[in-house]
Amino acid sequence: MSKNKIIGGIIGFCVGDALGVPVEFKSREELKKEPVTDMIGYGTYNQPPGTWSDDTSLTLCLVESLCNGLNLEDIGERFVKWYYNSYWTPYNETFDVGNTTKEAICRISEGISPEKAGLDDEYSNGNGSLMRVLPLAFYLKNFKAEEKYNVIHKISSITHRHLRSILACSIYVEYAINLLKGYSKKEAYKNTKENIINFYSDTVFRKEFNSYSRILNRDIPKLKKEEIRSSGYVVDTLEAVFWCFLNKNGYKEVVLAAVNLGNDTDTIAAIAGGLAGIYYGIEDIPKDWIDAIARKDDIIKLAERFSNSLNINNI
Repeated sequence: MSKNKIIGGIIGFCVGDALGVPVEFKSREELKKEPVTDMIGYGTYNQPPGTWSDDTSLTLCLVESLCNGLNLEDIGERFVKWYYNSYWTPYNETFDVGNTTKEAICRISEGISPEKAGLDDEYSNGNGSLMRVLPLAFYLKNFKAEEKYNVIHKISSITHRHLRSILACSIYVEYAINLLKGYSKKEAYKNTKENIINFYSDTVFRKEFNSYSRILNRDIPKLKKEEIRSSGYVVDTLEAVFWCFLNKNGYKEVVLAAVNLGNDTDTIAAIAGGLAGIYYGIEDIPKDWIDAIARKDDIIKLAERFSNSLNINNI
């Protein structure tokens, strides 16, 4: 695993997020008439081009914390700092915060331990933990299955403790790890399905398999675009990410397909962009898109620090 893959994944994530921010909540029909083809600004949140959202903020908080090893209390503190003090934001302003994430962070600030802060009811299954777990793929790449999934469970649970949200995080991180190991997109997908089913079949998570049947039991890229929903519901988001990544070629094609699905544009493009950044490399991300990113140098510096903390050589 090279330093380039780590930087590619993190920058790929940020760029996807920034591409989607100006058109978040726009419908697929609206975007069909006026598709996003380049980095634009303003729109939904009236922010300049290259502005990223909570997806990137919380991902960078996790990256920074993991530089010093795994510490849930530290991650929780950084999330609190982000929400209340605009830590790791593009322009010292926190915006676009999901309700479940907001409530969990408020609970942490009131003294509840991060591991128990997340909401665990069925209605708290937005994509708010899925959107921030990409760094775990780099951190957990060489961990054994039980320890790996246990860490993913804990990190998701800081905001989202329902089994469905946790399982989404495990599927996504498992897939990213397979890409890091050098498998092709299709091989990584096949391995992920097998590994997830094998590990979780005899656990309480089995009852959530049905929610992910189109990913685990069917061939998600073969579904028609009309069958893919791009909402903030964690199942819809994960399906949309796999559909875009497995059907499109090259970083640009993947993230633009994700944005133009409409609705939760920033999160879906960020999560898909993280995979595309790992798979195609930073050199495949348009340079002008990278240059447009708010705090680009800070992000690259942090990604390099993270890479060094994992003792990885640029190979």
